[in-house]
Amino acid sequence: MLPTGITVQDEQGRFLMVNDAAAVQLGLAEGQSPALPSKYLNDRREACLELLRAGRAAVAEECFTAGQGKQTLLTAHRPVRIADRNLLLSSSADISDQKAVEDHLFRSAYFDELTNLPMRRVIEHRANSLIQHDGAVSRFALAFLDIDNFKHINDYYGHSIGDALLIEVAKRLGLDLRESDMLSRISGDEFMLLLNPIRNEAEVAEYIQATLQRLKAPFFIDGSEIFASTSIGVSLYPDHGRSYDVLRQNADIAMYRVKNDGKGSAAFFDSTMEHEAFERMKIEQSLRLAILEKRFCCAFQAKVDIRTRDIKGIEALVRLRDDEGVIQAPGTFINLAVELGLIDDLTHLVLAEIVKSIDLINETFGPATTISINVAAKQAGNPEFMRSFAQALEATGFPKRFMIEVTEDAFVTKTHFQDQILPIFRRLGVGISIDDFGIGYSSLSALADITADEIKIDRSFITDIHLRPRSQGILRAIESLSEALGMTMIAEGIESFEELAYLQAATRIRYAQGYYFSRPIFLEELKPSLPAISEARVSLASRPQQEGRQAHARPERYRR
Repeated sequence: MLPTGITVQDEQGRFLMVNDAAAVQLGLAEGQSPALPSKYLNDRREACLELLRAGRAAVAEECFTAGQGKQTLLTAHRPVRIADRNLLLSSSADISDQKAVEDHLFRSAYFDELTNLPMRRVIEHRANSLIQHDGAVSRFALAFLDIDNFKHINDYYGHSIGDALLIEVAKRLGLDLRESDMLSRISGDEFMLLLNPIRNEAEVAEYIQATLQRLKAPFFIDGSEIFASTSIGVSLYPDHGRSYDVLRQNADIAMYRVKNDGKGSAAFFDSTMEHEAFERMKIEQSLRLAILEKRFCCAFQAKVDIRTRDIKGIEALVRLRDDEGVIQAPGTFINLAVELGLIDDLTHLVLAEIVKSIDLINETFGPATTISINVAAKQAGNPEFMRSFAQALEATGFPKRFMIEVTEDAFVTKTHFQDQILPIFRRLGVGISIDDFGIGYSSLSALADITADEIKIDRSFITDIHLRPRSQGILRAIESLSEALGMTMIAEGIESFEELAYLQAATRIRYAQGYYFSRPIFLEELKPSLPAISEARVSLASRPQQEGRQAHARPERYRR
């Protein structure tokens, strides 16, 4: 049977010839119930008669719903004259499967598969249409929405819960929208909302506040109660821009202002934000160039035995030299490096600096000291990076000298760190340290499964410890916990004699680091004078026990 249906009709619309394929398509096959609704058959007959009377050809795509579901025929009609009779020759092909594929491709290109929301290009086209056709009279709002801390939620609960959360957020955002409004998912946890038309800013602010309030209610997903706030930046047409790109950029800028101010609220764009965005862009470009030019260096801070003043180990603290050679503290660039995805390159640069300086490190601090390198929680949960970093540590030839410092987030979130990554470093003999313990997600159940070597008590517990009974109680509890789990305890941020004296007298803590013992040391400063190296090694032991706070001012302690 030919796949193409062929029919011949006379001037009254009667079928003079119908091949088997056409009989099936039109429901005219013997013993077959009619496949086409009667209305469709009547309409088709009238259209064919009109073509015959006009004597013209036509191609039509005919869609209908029949017993087999939605079907589409592509039919070509051509009037012919045979034996003094005007006839209509028609050929039809069933393109239902082809249309289904086209529809799927269209939805894949323009609609998000997870939430069924329009994608970025759809809302962009809609905004541009409003500007081009109704720009003289139309006012609309463009809101940029970003779910706060979504990565942490995704890591902790798992990707399936994260996907379910995105679906539920999309549903709440879609409530109360008018037909002329549009909600779009433009990337992972980012949405764009177009409100059209609007009367004024107050109207938009009222709607946005209602949306924020709706999102504050907990989400119940797969037995978990999840709280997920959203930061929103809003720009108005034509007040804040006369093109989609400018409006989107300004809404994005306003959203980042919210992020910086504490998250979970909304802000309208204003001109002062442009300067902030420009300064941020300058820092970003400077950071990228600094990594390219390897303008980073390391300062090293000792971990000291508070009983003997021997140096147990050192921590490598990254610093940036700006264009004028001024050393920049990590607070100005580390978070941005993580956000921009540059932290992996930066960590490898730190390791390369250590390897290059290993002889000087050994002379300054001793060949047996451990060397600690900080790894961000985001890196710790990335198996690809951690495997490459483990290979780089092994390639140094002395992997057992290294200690990897990660914050608690890496252990308590549902990442691959404990089951896939820890064993790799254990095989190399690399130590593991829990950094800044006590200020993150201090999960006791997670600690029971961790085989870390060190717990570093955050400086917030150590500052003025001799004057704070409650902190003393917490410190004793952490001390007992670390001993029970076989982990060495290190106190961070000691800056006064009184803090040191309390730790020596009232705790069993052996190790600490902080400005009281020494500031981070730049090894290059020691290169011109080799005798100074030996002085650096003995300076910790010769420090007078009576030195008090008055003689040692409290400086700002720069960490990662």
